Amino acid sequence: MSLPRTVLNNSVIIHPPGFYIIGFETFPFISVYFIFLAFVYVVTVLFNSLVIYVIAFNHCLHTPKFLAVINLAVIDLFLNSCTIPSMIKIFLVKDNFIPFNLCLVQMYVYYAFGTLESYALAILAYDRLIAICFPLRHNSINTMRSMSCIVSVSWCFALGVTAFSTGIMTRLSFCNSVRVFSYFCDYAPVFRLACNDYTLQWSAASFLSVLLLVGPFTFILLSYVSILVTVFRMKSLDSRVKALATCVEHLILVAVFYIPLITIFTVGFFWGLIDPDQRVLSLSLASCLPPCINPIVYSLKTKEIRIRAMALVRKTKIDTQQTNQQKRVNRTHK
Repeated sequence: MSLPRTVLNNSVIIHPPGFYIIGFETFPFISVYFIFLAFVYVVTVLFNSLVIYVIAFNHCLHTPKFLAVINLAVIDLFLNSCTIPSMIKIFLVKDNFIPFNLCLVQMYVYYAFGTLESYALAILAYDRLIAICFPLRHNSINTMRSMSCIVSVSWCFALGVTAFSTGIMTRLSFCNSVRVFSYFCDYAPVFRLACNDYTLQWSAASFLSVLLLVGPFTFILLSYVSILVTVFRMKSLDSRVKALATCVEHLILVAVFYIPLITIFTVGFFWGLIDPDQRVLSLSLASCLPPCINPIVYSLKTKEIRIRAMALVRKTKIDTQQTNQQKRVNRTHK
């Protein structure tokens, strides 16, 4: 089979037709894991779609806080949709081949929305910071316009930076193995297959890991330091408890998302101490579970969303009962 060739700086760049995703080939009980992933994906779609619908169609929820929440729900949908369906397809169809261009698209979408997830959690931390540390100026600082600007900038930055890091993958030449040991077209496992120098790609991966993961995580830590300082200056114990109670769910999301990823990337990418099989399983869980957990732990536990979500469920149930009753009446008349 002839490989596509392009000329770059007087050197021939060889791009293969595609890659083979082999991350789960050696796992025992893999069918159980894919059933679990299917469940995770269904929960992700249902609950995040519910959150998006409730916020979008209730004008009283069109506030800066819920703009940040709906931003997280949209990101969660895209993040799991770019990996889990393809993983399930590999298991069901037994076809682990992915074309070269589609591989780059999947790589781009995964890292773009993984980056946006990181920034979305930082934006929620910012919302808590303003609400607790500047309660009297909260409505003037954290407006819909300012929150829209913050969300828009985070999207432009994440999409642009990821486009650059994915684009430089086309400079690599793949003339040997095309077997990617991961659960999707992962950045590092792909560039390590190249037969020419991948120093630029390694540098980009190292720098962006710090910029896109450690940067927002550091901002979140500093935000909560400021929040704790403000809370312990409050004279009333009830005020302290109420202020901290509004942060618990967000802290859970931060822990679920950042701790596994930072551990995996630090220990695995820089030190190379994680077994490849364990890395694939750990990274797939670390990236697939947060979008499933986020709407349950954070969004649907928010009082305003929970009340409207329950009202929507009750309305749907009543409409279904009325429809069924009307069908029975029609059958009786016939």
